[in-house]
Amino acid sequence: MSRIREVWESGGAAHGAWLSLPSSVSAEVMARTGFDYCCVDMQHGLADYQAAVTMLQAVCLGDSTPLVRVPWNEPGIIGRMLDAGAMGIIIPMVNTVAEAEAAVAACRYAPVGARSFGPIRAAMQEGPTYFDQANAEVACIPMIETTQAIANLDDILAVPGIDAVYVGPADLSVTLGLPPGNNDDAPAFTEALETIVAACGRARVVPGIHASAALAQRRREQGFRLMTIATDLGSLMAGARSDLKSALAEAAPQEGDTRRVY
Repeated sequence: MSRIREVWESGGAAHGAWLSLPSSVSAEVMARTGFDYCCVDMQHGLADYQAAVTMLQAVCLGDSTPLVRVPWNEPGIIGRMLDAGAMGIIIPMVNTVAEAEAAVAACRYAPVGARSFGPIRAAMQEGPTYFDQANAEVACIPMIETTQAIANLDDILAVPGIDAVYVGPADLSVTLGLPPGNNDDAPAFTEALETIVAACGRARVVPGIHASAALAQRRREQGFRLMTIATDLGSLMAGARSDLKSALAEAAPQEGDTRRVY
C-alpha cells in the first residue's frame, strides 16, 4: 500500500511536495525530506516526459508516494506516466461527469477502465504483482477548480473509481471573479472550499488542495486530507533569499551598494 493510502486509511492528512523543476536531484532532495507524496508537475511545471521519468526514479529513493499532474485529461499521457511509475495521477480541469469518467477509465485496467497494458517501469518499481494491484493502488485524483465543477460536484464524486479530488485555488479563484491564488478573506472562496469538503465527506472521497506550510493548519481544520505544502522552486527561492538577507545584514554597508533582497 502506498504511503498516502496508509495515511488515508489511518484517517490522517497526507502532506506533499510539488516538483516543478526538471531535475532528478531536486526531486530526490524533496523525496528524502519525508513528505507523504511528491508530485511531478507536467502541466505548469518545466518537466517534459524524459525529465519526469528521471524525477519519478529519484522520488523512489525516498519514502514519498510518486504522483504526477498530467498536462490534461488525455489517456495517452495518463497511461504513459502510470507506466513510468506514478502511483497517482492528478488530472486538471475535470468539470463534468463525462470528464470524470474519462479520467477514471485512463487510470484503470479493464474491466473497470481502458488503460492499455505495458507498465515498463512501474512493474520494476512495484514488483510482479503490479497488474493485480494497480486498479486498487493507483490513485485517480481529478482537479476541482472551476465553478462549473462545483455545480456538478455531487455527480462527479459519484463516479466510481475517484479516490480524491484536488482543488486548484488559482483557477477556482479566477472563475469566482477573484485574483488567482488563495483568497481566504473572500466569502465566495471560503464557501466553495466548504462545499467541496462537505461533498467529499458525503461521497467518501478524500478532499485535497494546493496549499502552503502557512496554510496547512487551516486546511486541516477545514477538512482537507491531501495538501501540498511545499514546492521545490519555492523552497529554493526562500532559502536563497534568507541566506542573502542574513549575509547582507551582517555586512557593513558600502558606498554605492544598491543590492536589494526581494
